[in-house]
Amino acid sequence: MPPETAVSDLTDHLGYWLRLVSNHVSLAFARRLEGEGASVAEWVLLRRLHGAGALAPSRLADEMGMTRGAISKLADRLEARGLIARTANPHDARAHTLALTPAGTALVPVLARCADANDAEAFGSLSHGERRQMISLLKAIAERNALGGIPVS
Repeated sequence: MPPETAVSDLTDHLGYWLRLVSNHVSLAFARRLEGEGASVAEWVLLRRLHGAGALAPSRLADEMGMTRGAISKLADRLEARGLIARTANPHDARAHTLALTPAGTALVPVLARCADANDAEAFGSLSHGERRQMISLLKAIAERNALGGIPVS
């Protein structure tokens, strides 16, 4: 009979702890946004447009790591709710840009407060220094592994 190979425990893995925290933080945030009638993807798109003026859907798709079709469906929902407007590109009839409407502009701070409250609830037990250290470590991991895009899900 071959010798038994040692098998690491789930909790021995940093990924386990990252997923545990991330899943809880993400679910709580999605629920907060749902209370305001928004999804995480809608929040990200609205927040990205806030202060940026009009952006091409293709640029948003690249930044958010979504397909152009998914951005189009997301934009359709937001446009139907009066939160964004599509404007034709005067130089290319096939292209358009997306921009916030006044209603969309007014909603962004409401959703930002949800994000702030979620962060405070999830990470409020950390000291300021611990938060800075955690952000620094996560940024280093992202940079060293060339991780990009805006997390949407």
